[in-house]
Amino acid sequence: MDRIHIEKLTVFAHHGYYEEEARLGQKFQVTLDLYQDLQPAGSDDDIGSTTNYGEVCQAVDRFMRENRFDLIETCAEGLAQDLLEAFPGIRALDLTIHKPWAPVGLPVEDLSVTIHRARHRVFLGLGSNMGDRKTYLDGAIQGLKEADQVSLSQVSSYIETPPYGLVDQDPFLNAVAEIETTLAPYPLLDLCQSLEKAAGRVRKVHWGPRTLDVDILFYDQEILGLDRLAVPHPDLVNRAFVLEPMVELAPNFIHPVNKLTMAKCLEALEKKADHED
Repeated sequence: MDRIHIEKLTVFAHHGYYEEEARLGQKFQVTLDLYQDLQPAGSDDDIGSTTNYGEVCQAVDRFMRENRFDLIETCAEGLAQDLLEAFPGIRALDLTIHKPWAPVGLPVEDLSVTIHRARHRVFLGLGSNMGDRKTYLDGAIQGLKEADQVSLSQVSSYIETPPYGLVDQDPFLNAVAEIETTLAPYPLLDLCQSLEKAAGRVRKVHWGPRTLDVDILFYDQEILGLDRLAVPHPDLVNRAFVLEPMVELAPNFIHPVNKLTMAKCLEALEKKADHED
């Protein structure tokens, strides 16, 4: 992806673990690589088609001066999130905070921390089969709208489907939500589980009734096998109640494992069902 490079923007600020650093302040330098598609700006010569790097520099200076952190790691995290929220054209960034006056007690030319942060395209599966199902789904959508570091892109239609796995229970109301987020997988999982908890979700029976289920279906094109999280959802291709709303939102989204589009995945599942009948 194209990038805008800003090299060692100098700011005087008051970050540091030691009291004299916070009191006296010191010089910091910020280096940025901002990743986005620059072809539109290259074609129309319009500053509105790119990220105004002058405004970025002013935003960096303002954030560094108006906040106070013990660690430059914390400062870098906050600055990265601030820039991604303020400048929607930036898809990802590399950020380095240099601390050339670091009090290490030895000669040092520079000390720095570098992080990479990005926006991620994520699809979430929502389901409920207890109580006021629509209210629970609506509540989850509202929770996503209000969550930090999350932007709700679109929501599928709500569809009623028979239970899956444990069939002796009430039918489900299901949907898929597409979001854009700067959250890493585990913090995003924590957010999903907090939405479930807010809806009174109790985990007693596997595949059993629930007020609200919020599953991470896809996280970009990542394939993750973590302790608490498997992405893409391992049983997704066998679930029409997931594939149908996925096709509604993103029929050409490609499954990173089987390399089929959502439309092709649903077609294959329907053919399988016809054959079994």
